[in-house]
Amino acid sequence: MKNQGLFVSLDIGTTSIKVVVAEYVNNQLNIIGVGNEMSKGLSRGVIVDIDETVDSIKRAVEQAERKANIPIRDVIVGIPGNQISIEPCHGMYGVASENKEITDKDVQNVFNAARVRSLPPEREIISVIPEEFIVDGFDGIRDPRGMIGVRLELYASMITGPKTIVHNIKRCVERAGLAIQDMVVQPLGISSIAMNKGERDFGTILIDMGGGQTTASVMHDDQLKFVYVDQEGGSLITKDISIILNTTIENAEKIKREYGYAIPSDTSDQEYFPVEVIGKDEPVRVDEKYLSEIIEARVLQILENVKRALDQVEAFELPGGIILTGGGAALPGVLELAEEVFESNVKMYIPEQMGMRNPIFSTSLGLIKFVGEQDDIYQVAKNKAKKSSPIQTQTQKQNVVPLQQKQEKQEYSEPVTEEYTDTEPTKKDSVVNQIKQFIQSIFE
Repeated sequence: MKNQGLFVSLDIGTTSIKVVVAEYVNNQLNIIGVGNEMSKGLSRGVIVDIDETVDSIKRAVEQAERKANIPIRDVIVGIPGNQISIEPCHGMYGVASENKEITDKDVQNVFNAARVRSLPPEREIISVIPEEFIVDGFDGIRDPRGMIGVRLELYASMITGPKTIVHNIKRCVERAGLAIQDMVVQPLGISSIAMNKGERDFGTILIDMGGGQTTASVMHDDQLKFVYVDQEGGSLITKDISIILNTTIENAEKIKREYGYAIPSDTSDQEYFPVEVIGKDEPVRVDEKYLSEIIEARVLQILENVKRALDQVEAFELPGGIILTGGGAALPGVLELAEEVFESNVKMYIPEQMGMRNPIFSTSLGLIKFVGEQDDIYQVAKNKAKKSSPIQTQTQKQNVVPLQQKQEKQEYSEPVTEEYTDTEPTKKDSVVNQIKQFIQSIFE
């Protein structure tokens, strides 16, 4: 691990909000507190009621604080993949120091140069992930600090998202009394823990079946290359059961967890379970195969939508296969159904940490691991991006003066042209006068 210390992740999901407190000690991740509360105020991964979302966050944080026995202030927040855009960006900056040694400030400036883009007003930059630095034409550099050079370049991936989603998440976190340590796109976080280095390099598909939506992403060359979000998830399976069996959402969720299976051929129409039907005094018997057919129909629709999106970018040609995770993937039979639909190798990722062996915690742990394993160069750029004001050009940056100093200077500074009026002549003027006098003496 690159960093040591405490990290807290906040996963704002449609069906539940998870807060995980973890620490890195001797390159080992230790979980010391978990909060998991029912989520209110979200629909299909998007915040629709700020007040209810804030209350849910506070409850999850309080639960994690009691278990970890520490106050929680800074959190790593996950950003959903809705309408995420990934595009390459390039920045170039002239090294400013006299000895031409590249410093943290030069790295921060080249990141700021890369962030100068013409974005639509409804979009916002979430993060800039560095790919390589180039120093005076020498490429493939991971960390240029300490090197000697005149021109520093950066090639990176810029991730942008809808300003509405990002703003609402920030507002909810702040109103819950928390500070955002970092914002990470959820597929990036999950891939850092669900994939090994080889899978991220050679190319692997990640499918996160959440409660409100299903997100499919592609990792290649250790970079996030593609994100697709289908606005269907595990909560729609529950809703289907509720409508078809004419029972409440609470009963439908309980039935799905206790008797649900995604492959009808592996169930029996002779095995029954009771269902409390609205408008009837006595429970109604329903066979497991009928329930399985309801579940299969929705799961197939979700997987086929994902397959069409991945086919368009030829993602199935990547050698890494498919990794399935998320709460919806925990339903028995979903893994086998995914293998049948995708006709590819599919494996399930379930966290290994004690007390968290459930795919619903994949995002929470992934956020912590992603930030905890980042290089120093990422931290340098991130800290500058948080503190920096609107981007300035390189020529402007050379003359930057803090606001307080500017105000102090304005009290006594005057235009340069006025400094030499009604004063003694400058050295240059005196030399000119001497030359004039010498010429006049010759003609005399």
